Amino acid sequence: AGPGTINMASGIQEYNRTESDRLNEIKGHLEIALLEKHFLQEELRKLREETNAETLKQELEKERQRRIELEQKVNEILKTRTEEPPPTPLPTKAQTQANGTDKRSHMMCSRVQKWIYDKFGEYIEDFRFQPEENTVETEEPLSARRLTENMRRLKRGAKPVTNFVKNLSALSDWYSIYTSAIAFIIYMNAVWHGWAIPMFLFLAILRLSLNYLIARGWRIQWSIVPEVSDPIEPPKEDLTVSEKFQLVLDVAQKAQNLFGKMSDILEKIKNLFMWVQPETTQKLYIALWAAFIASCCIPYRIIGLSMGLYAGIKFFLIDFIFKRCPRLRAKYDTPYIIWMNLPTDPQLKERTNATVSRRLQTTASRSYVGASAPAGVNRDEDSSRFHTTKRGNFHEVFNLSENERPLAVCENGWRCCLINRDRKMPTDYIRNGVLYVTENYLCFESSKSGSSKRNKVIKLSDITDIQKYKVLSVLPGSGMGIAVSTPSTQKPLVFGAMVHRDEAFETIFSQYMKITSAAASSES
Repeated sequence: AGPGTINMASGIQEYNRTESDRLNEIKGHLEIALLEKHFLQEELRKLREETNAETLKQELEKERQRRIELEQKVNEILKTRTEEPPPTPLPTKAQTQANGTDKRSHMMCSRVQKWIYDKFGEYIEDFRFQPEENTVETEEPLSARRLTENMRRLKRGAKPVTNFVKNLSALSDWYSIYTSAIAFIIYMNAVWHGWAIPMFLFLAILRLSLNYLIARGWRIQWSIVPEVSDPIEPPKEDLTVSEKFQLVLDVAQKAQNLFGKMSDILEKIKNLFMWVQPETTQKLYIALWAAFIASCCIPYRIIGLSMGLYAGIKFFLIDFIFKRCPRLRAKYDTPYIIWMNLPTDPQLKERTNATVSRRLQTTASRSYVGASAPAGVNRDEDSSRFHTTKRGNFHEVFNLSENERPLAVCENGWRCCLINRDRKMPTDYIRNGVLYVTENYLCFESSKSGSSKRNKVIKLSDITDIQKYKVLSVLPGSGMGIAVSTPSTQKPLVFGAMVHRDEAFETIFSQYMKITSAAASSES
C-alpha cells in the first residue's frame, strides 16, 4: 500500500463525515418544518371552524332525520286506523240506553280529570320521568387569544381566595400587631363563652354587607395586607408563530408545575392511608382511636372548648414561633414532620431503584473480589487519551480542560434540539445537535457548521433546577425533553425531541446531585 491508498481512506472518512453532517442538518430542518406545519394546521382548523359549514351540514342532516321519523310515525298511525275492524251494530233501544249511560259516565270522568289536572297538574308534570339527554359539549379549538383570556379570568377569579389566604397568614405572622392581638382576644373569649359559631356567622354577614356597599360604589378596604394592583397588559391581536409557541410553552409549564403539586398532595394522602410508611400511619391510627374514645366518654361541650382553644393557640402563637424558628419546627411540629416525611410515588420508585442498584452493586463487588487488573495499564490510557466528537477533540470543541470528557453512559451523546426561549430569532430559537454530560459540565454541540459560538456549555454547579419537560408530541421521541434553569437565563433552556429522555435525565440529575453534595460537604 502506498500513499495513494492512505489519501483515499482519509478522503472517504471526510466524505462520510460531511454526509452525516448534511443528514443531521436536513433532520434539523425537518423538525423545524414539523413545528411550522403544526401551527399552520391549527390556523387552518381555526379558519374552517369560523365558516361554520360543517355545523350547518350537521344541523341539516338532523332535520332530515327528524322529517323521516315523523313520516314513519304518520304512516304507522294511518296503517293502524285502516286495520281496525268496524264496530258491530247493536239494537236501537239497547244502543240508545248504552249511549246515554256512556255519555253521562264520560262527562263525569272528564270533569273529574279536568278538576284534578287544574289543581294538581303542574305538580304531576314535575314528577314525570323523562330519559336523560346525553349532551356532548363542543370543545373549543386552540387559540392564543382565548388562552390568554382564560388565564386572566382564572387569575381574577382566584384573587379573592388568594387575598383571604394572605390575610389569614398575615394574622398568624402578626403582620399588624394590634390587629392580630385584637383578633386573638376576641376569638379566645368567643370560644370560652361558646360563641365561636355565631362569631364566624356574624363575620360572614359583615363581609357580605361590605361587598354590597363596594358593589354600590363605596371605597372600602378591609384587608390586613395592602393590595397591590397588577398592571393590565392590553391583549395583542396578532401574534407571530414564535410568540404563540412561547405562550403555549409557558402555559404548559405552569400547568405542569400545578399538576405536579396537586399530584404530590394527593399521593401523600393516599400513601398515608395505605400504610406505605407504617410508622407514620400507625401514629394516625392511634390518634383516631384516642379521638373516638374521647368522643364517647367526654361531653361534646368540653371537646369543642378544648378544640377551639387549641386551634386559637396553635394559629396565633405556636405557628408564629415555628415560622420564626425553623429548628424548633423541624423537631417538635408533629403534623409538619409527618407531612414532609410522607413519600410520593416517584420518591417510592426512586427508593426501590436505589435499593435494587445497591443489591446489584454488592453482588457484583462480591463476585469480582480477588480479580486484579494487569500491571502497567491505566484506566485513562485504556479508554484513549482524548474523547473526540465529529468536529475534533472534545476539550477543544468546548474550550474545556483535557480531563473533561463525556461520561461512559453518553460517549456518543444524545441527539436533541436546544430551545432557547430568551432568543426571538428562529435560527437562534431552535438548534439541533448532540448533548453530552461530563463530570462538571453539560455540553451541547450544534449540528450546524460554523463557529463554536453556537455550542452551549453549562456548569453543573450553576444549575438551579432540572425538570422533565414535554414540548410537542409531533417531535421525535414524542416531544420529550429536559428543562434546565440557570441564573444567566430568564427562562429555562429546553433540550427537546430526545428519544432517550429518561436515561439522559437520570444521568444529568445524578451527576448534579454529586456536585451539589460535594460542594455542601466542603462548605460545612
